[in-house]
Amino acid sequence: MRKTLIALVALTGVMASTGAAVAAPDVHRSVLQRDADALLDQGAPGALVELDTPDGRVKVRSGYGNTAARTPVSWQTHFRIGSATKTFTATVLLQLVGEGRLSLEDTVDRWLPGVVSGNGNDGTKITVRQLLQHTSGVPDYTQALDFLRSAESFQANRFRTLTPTEMVAIALRYPPTFAPGTGWEYSNTNYVLAGMIIQKITGHDWQWEVQRRIIGPLGLRDTTAPHTEPYLPTPHAVGYQSFSADGPVIDATVMNPTWGDAAGAIISDTDDLNTFFQALIGGRLLAPDQLRQMQTTVPAHELDPAYPNVRYGLGIMWVPTSCGGYWSHGGDIPGFKTRDGVSADGRRSVVITINNDALVPKQGTPPAKYDVSVDLMEHAFCGTS
Repeated sequence: MRKTLIALVALTGVMASTGAAVAAPDVHRSVLQRDADALLDQGAPGALVELDTPDGRVKVRSGYGNTAARTPVSWQTHFRIGSATKTFTATVLLQLVGEGRLSLEDTVDRWLPGVVSGNGNDGTKITVRQLLQHTSGVPDYTQALDFLRSAESFQANRFRTLTPTEMVAIALRYPPTFAPGTGWEYSNTNYVLAGMIIQKITGHDWQWEVQRRIIGPLGLRDTTAPHTEPYLPTPHAVGYQSFSADGPVIDATVMNPTWGDAAGAIISDTDDLNTFFQALIGGRLLAPDQLRQMQTTVPAHELDPAYPNVRYGLGIMWVPTSCGGYWSHGGDIPGFKTRDGVSADGRRSVVITINNDALVPKQGTPPAKYDVSVDLMEHAFCGTS
């Protein structure tokens, strides 16, 4: 069913679903609103939160989608999901595994001969599983992208196109961070390579396969896997970004997303992301064996400061809570911060979008002890207040 835009003028607000679903309990609505408001103290210009449960759907919002116009974030706002793209990419590769078209134990060199070579990087020793789990040791190309660290450079390069081949070549200027399979370190290059493998096997780019295998079948009408298109569909918030604590805040909404590629280029909304994660964990996108492989995790200590004791599977991570935990893969990209989670049974999910990726707490507000989403997710999944 196509979503209906509901416009309100208040800075904070609540929308409950109507129709066949029963409204979710008021306790979640009030707690979610409080937690959304708290995101503003952490520096969010605006935020939209959607909680989907078997009892219904609740959305809350706070702050501004456009600070100059002083308008709220639209209930149906589109946003760049950043690294939540990785879960889509991993799902496609695991579907191909289920079809017998490759194995998780295949080497990268099996599909991309000679592509990962140089400075000690060796694709003959790296498996597809290690790419998806960030245990490959392949360095991250984004460390060399200066336009991700400077407002002036971002403005000068926001329409620049980067190809997967170029990004991998950039990464291989650096030695591996560890021998394959001996450590864990987040690297966007892993997923650029995963996208290249998808194209090698299917003859189609990763965007086409995501559309054919996930977006279309699930009816994700507000999700796109763009190529060079720099604009967001409407409605959308302004994506604000600062590149240093004392630097200027710029409008980063318009941006060529090719540098994110299969690691971070997708655009979506809260409804669609909840639908995707519930379908994935609910077993609608992967056969049981492939879902089990996706959910086989290893410690990801690099992420412990944000999510204590988090574990990483294949394109998804398990985040502990006081009542168990949830599956998740957030994303950070200039202008937008995405956080999400889905319960182990796939029946309860939450998506948060914030229209600034570089949050600086308001004066007098202590920085969040962990990731800014941790308290909200705890309350959404465990019902504590």
